[in-house]
Amino acid sequence: MVLKAFFPTCCASADSGLLVGRWVPEQSSAVVLAVVHFPFIPVQVKELLAQVQQASQVGVTVLGTWCHRRQEPEESLGHFLEGLGALFSHEPWLQLCRERGSKSWSCKATRRQGPTPLTPACEDQVMLIFYNQRKVLLSQLHPPAALPERQAGDATASAGGLAAVFDTVARSEVLFQSDRFDEGPVRLTHWQSEGVEASILVELAKRAAGPICLLLACLLSLVSAASACRVFRPWPLSFIWSKLSTCEQLRHRLDQLMLVVSAHRAEGPAQLMRKANTLVSVLLDMALGLLLLSWLHRKDRFAQLAEALIPVADRVAEELQHLLQWLMGAPAGLKMNRALDQVLGRFFLYHIHLWISYIHLMSPFIEHILWHLGLSACLGLTVALSILSDIISLLTFHIYCFYVYGARLYCLKIHGLSSLWRLFRGKKWNVLRQRVDSCSYDLDQLFIGTLLFTILIFLLPTTALYYLVFTLLRLLVVTVQGLVHLLVDLINSLPLYSLGLRLCRPYRLAAGVKFRVLEHEAGRPLRLLMQINPLPFRHVVRTYRLPSCGCPPKHSWGSLCRKLFFGELIYPWRQRGDKQD
Repeated sequence: MVLKAFFPTCCASADSGLLVGRWVPEQSSAVVLAVVHFPFIPVQVKELLAQVQQASQVGVTVLGTWCHRRQEPEESLGHFLEGLGALFSHEPWLQLCRERGSKSWSCKATRRQGPTPLTPACEDQVMLIFYNQRKVLLSQLHPPAALPERQAGDATASAGGLAAVFDTVARSEVLFQSDRFDEGPVRLTHWQSEGVEASILVELAKRAAGPICLLLACLLSLVSAASACRVFRPWPLSFIWSKLSTCEQLRHRLDQLMLVVSAHRAEGPAQLMRKANTLVSVLLDMALGLLLLSWLHRKDRFAQLAEALIPVADRVAEELQHLLQWLMGAPAGLKMNRALDQVLGRFFLYHIHLWISYIHLMSPFIEHILWHLGLSACLGLTVALSILSDIISLLTFHIYCFYVYGARLYCLKIHGLSSLWRLFRGKKWNVLRQRVDSCSYDLDQLFIGTLLFTILIFLLPTTALYYLVFTLLRLLVVTVQGLVHLLVDLINSLPLYSLGLRLCRPYRLAAGVKFRVLEHEAGRPLRLLMQINPLPFRHVVRTYRLPSCGCPPKHSWGSLCRKLFFGELIYPWRQRGDKQD
């Protein structure tokens, strides 16, 4: 039988002693965690292992002996190491030895065949696998295969051998709290043998983080309670706030801050990674917002934007007037209904005149409005971009009105033509049963239906042309807003902390391991080196992607073309009647 022994590379030069670790019987493997050095008292070693088991819920035990022959081997030491198997009974009993002045290793695993000590023992072949204990401790295996029953010494087959190794090292962190310089009765060697890693700045930050997070949590709870007050929840205000991108982003930012300053500890590595990604995303967003604010205040760019806004609005209005005048003539040589064409053209020209008058009326206050809106960039670049999206919506409100008028008129004619077409075929729409049924019509009904059908079919080209032009303008505005929202969602959902770990510490996010052969000679145990394969960048983004604040309509191309053909309104937000994906 071949046994796998996972041995930490940090213990390859340790002094002789006992191998402490965990035995995984389902995988026929042993995970060595530390080496206990001489001199020691067996009772104290057992007490230490019991404390580790109680704290980490890991079945830590003495797996065998470790002998490092730096000098000539002494017979007394060899007999003493062999006799330790009677004090710490474990099967199989590992015996690892490193020869003096060479890279040769000897590995044995003995089992007793009977209950009596006089029964001869049998030996199993051992495959020695070296692993970096620090990297395995700090890494997280993907996909995470957590053990269903986290009991002492329990490793179910669902976790697998590799997951059992990572889980054993991760849960045995309490064993690594003491180093060989401690004054305790038991001296250990592990990856922190030269001293437990610590930092004064980190400890001060941990102590100061508690009160600061508690204070911020109280302030954010007050803000959340104030925003949920009934004064701000009447129907018009709640409807407008639900459609403004700025309000959605501010609500999302409040949720992010509540998650970051939460006093509850993260339940697992996934939630801890989400908190870290959220914190880094908020900090980067606010840093970019402050850079934008400093750029706007430099050289008085608010005044430049205010001065450029009015000419741009006049130019857009002038181009729209030229477009309407072109439609009121003979666009592309098409024969239009003269009366309806003139009525629609004058109606839309009057709206453009009202809009330009409103813009010129607000021109003295535009610079002050832009200055106060620019201050919101200190809350983050995403807030500034959301305000930009809302400004675009306000400045193109007349285009939206044109689109709604043309779509409603076109939709009314399409539905009228479809109803009259059913009348010619002797059909009608049954509202109660939601289906088309047969129906008999008299002569007067057919005559009136024929007149209405003729009128609508001859007025349809004029209406369809206006609808087509204003729909294209509306889609252009929605495309610009969609690009802005796409940038906002990218900043909100990009897992920057995870990507930084993947770039600087690739072993922290493990997608598996690979083995490199160190020694493969006849008569000697096979020695392998376990190396961590980092998680690909696309899997990092897919696994740790943060939730976004937007809920865009997820229309398929078929449903979108259908809505455009029948004149149904296309909104840049999700409607209540839309199907949830």
